[in-house]
Amino acid sequence: MHKSGFVNIIGNPNVGKSTLMNELVGERLSIITNKSQTTRHRILGIVSGEEFQIVYSDTPGIIKPNYKLQERMMNGVVSSFEDADVFLYVTDVVEKSDKNEEYVEKLSNVKVPVLCLINKIDLESPEKSIELKNYCEKTLPNAEVYLISALHKTNLDIIFDRIFALLPEGPAWFPKDQLTDKTERFIVSEIVREKILKNYRKEITYASEVVVEEFKEEEKIIRIKVVIVVERPTQKGIIIGHKGSSLKRVATHSREDMEKFFGKKIFVEFFVKVKKDWRDNDYNLRDFGYVYGIDDR
Repeated sequence: MHKSGFVNIIGNPNVGKSTLMNELVGERLSIITNKSQTTRHRILGIVSGEEFQIVYSDTPGIIKPNYKLQERMMNGVVSSFEDADVFLYVTDVVEKSDKNEEYVEKLSNVKVPVLCLINKIDLESPEKSIELKNYCEKTLPNAEVYLISALHKTNLDIIFDRIFALLPEGPAWFPKDQLTDKTERFIVSEIVREKILKNYRKEITYASEVVVEEFKEEEKIIRIKVVIVVERPTQKGIIIGHKGSSLKRVATHSREDMEKFFGKKIFVEFFVKVKKDWRDNDYNLRDFGYVYGIDDR
């Protein structure tokens, strides 16, 4: 008997969804920072064994959209309600328990199993964690509620075992050696975007997009051309920094992570371009890959 299924991870920004998926998959596929809206795309992480395949799906944090980019990000969340075999609803001990009641209500009515994971229990007392667990059990009576710490891997073995038990019978959706549905270019763009998120203030990070224009793999080296897109000429100057110092720092840290991920020497060139108001431009958004149908399968 072979089991397979889509395990979709949803929740608010900064509750640890990306950390959780990376730990469950065993690879850094989703970028992690302390800024909200870090995850912009729906990203699949694939874990396969001889008798199973689990396709995890990390989704953007739930927000109320203020511009077209955020609308498309939320389309990725909506699509996750159409193809899940198991839901992981991630909250934590910090956020307000009544946040995003609309999505909690949706989860209360789904026909597939829901695991509600209260993350970051290392930041709160056991008594408070139990109190939150009791609250979630009342709010989501159809869900199984677990206390976890994705960062410290607390109870993740229990979560994996429960997911495996809930998987339906079925064939593998992807080749058994495939790790994600994303391309090498996407992985590179996410590595660079993570460095931007960590090195600049919010205004710059939210107005930035990363495009990989060239990815040429040779026997001993990969040659890459990266373009950082911003909305204003002033933002371009901030990205570059004094005598190029800021961009050089991003490039150095990005190259180091690329070499770890691909296991090869990396030669990467960086450029910065301005596309005015790209976050509200349908053509630019499609060009950057922000296109979600109702079903992503």
